[in-house]
This record gives sequence, C-alpha cells and structure tokens, in this order.
Amino acid sequence: MKIATWNVNSIKARLPNVLEWLDDAQPDVALLQEIKTVDDGFPAMEIEERGYNCAVHGQKSYNGVAILSKHPLEDVVCGLPGNTDDDQARYIEAWVDAGDRGARVASIYLPNGNPAPGDKYDYKLRWMDCLAAHALDLLKSEEPVVLGGDYNVIPTDGDMHNPDAWADDALFRPETRAKFRTLLNLGYTEAWRSLHAETHVYSFWDYQGGAWQKDNGIRIDHLLLSPQAADRLTACEIDKGPRGKQKASDHTPVWCEIA
Repeated sequence: MKIATWNVNSIKARLPNVLEWLDDAQPDVALLQEIKTVDDGFPAMEIEERGYNCAVHGQKSYNGVAILSKHPLEDVVCGLPGNTDDDQARYIEAWVDAGDRGARVASIYLPNGNPAPGDKYDYKLRWMDCLAAHALDLLKSEEPVVLGGDYNVIPTDGDMHNPDAWADDALFRPETRAKFRTLLNLGYTEAWRSLHAETHVYSFWDYQGGAWQKDNGIRIDHLLLSPQAADRLTACEIDKGPRGKQKASDHTPVWCEIA
C-alpha cells in the first residue's frame, strides 16, 4: 500500500496539479492538508472519477484536511480526539479497509505556532500534547497506524538549509522538537528518516527569495508509523516533481510503501 501526504495549499487552486499527481503517482491513500475549503466545496467528483473515496474535514478559507483512498474508508473521525475546544479543522482519521493490508491513517495539519513565544505558540504546544495522548491510545489497538501530515516541525539542523535563520522560529524551537521526539519515543517511526541518512533534503520551499530555485528548504512533512506499520515499511521518498509545476504548492508530497 502506497500512502502519501501532501499539503496542497488550497485544493481549488492546485486541483489540476493534484489530479495530475494522482494519475502519475497512483497512491493508494493520499493525506491532504490545508485544503482551504468547506466540505461542500471540496472537488470530490473530480477525485472520485480517479477511483478514490473521499473523507473531508474542511474549513472556510483556512486549514482543512482530507483523506483520499482507493479502498473503502471506515470509522472516520473528524477533529483531534481529546481536543474538544478546538474549532480549527486540522485532523481527520479513518480505517482503510484493504483486507489484510488495512491500516488506520490520519491526515494532520499541525499548527504553525508563530510568532513564538505567544498565544499561537502555546496553542501549538497544547495541540501537540493532545496529539501525543491520542497517538498513545492508537498504539493500544496494535493496528498498523500511519500519522501523516504537515507537522510544522523541523526535526534537526540537517533538515533545513540555514539553521541560524530558523533558530527562534516556532517550527524549530527546542520545545517543539522535544514534543515531536515525544511522539517518536511512544514507539512511532519517522518513515523517511528511518530509511535515509542524508541531510538537506526538503519537503517545503517558500515562495519568496527564489527558495525553490536555490533549494533553500526545510523538511516538515512527515509520516509516523506504529510498530505494526513500521515492520512492513519498504520505501519512503520525497516526490519533488509537483513543486516544480506551474502554480505549485509550496510543499511537495512525501510517500511511503507498506508491504
């Protein structure tokens, strides 16, 4: 099963690129973030024509997450469990019913948190605490679990072009990285890093300052796997192709294969 995550930065603005990528990459499951539309505005018809089922947790103009799957989606959960006072659409989860290849997946758009310190950063850290609590609960099921998304976390110095420029940013502050490590310490495996030793490989390039052309990026899009999924991990790559398209998202897809 090929599972991909991609912050599309507006599904309506990027729809031609998304459809082209679905046709070319043929993921079994695609976890989308920042769709920036309410549920009724999601282009389900165009995507369903490609053979995908859609589960959407949208929000007008901001945020929004979705799961696309070639297999039936069951037990859909909209909103991060335990985070009941949050009105931002940042989490959707479902069981992918693919027989003995089934898995529980989630599409995550973790808060940016800037400016930090401040209220937005406090919100980010609280959100990460709720995610860790729910991620621990998911482990108790002993199911294959894939938590994919835009985590807005740069794990290490080697995951960015210029560490000095990000030293005080919410994506790289020590508290942010510590809470990301908490997820890993629960027993999750960060798929790309588990298979790749190289540094300075990115999943996001800002629109400003020629960042894409200069390869001045950061790696903030991650796939976290439960032990049952990690044991079946055979590949994980960053697909830079969509970032080079016209009217591209500032993120590019990251995908893994579960045997």
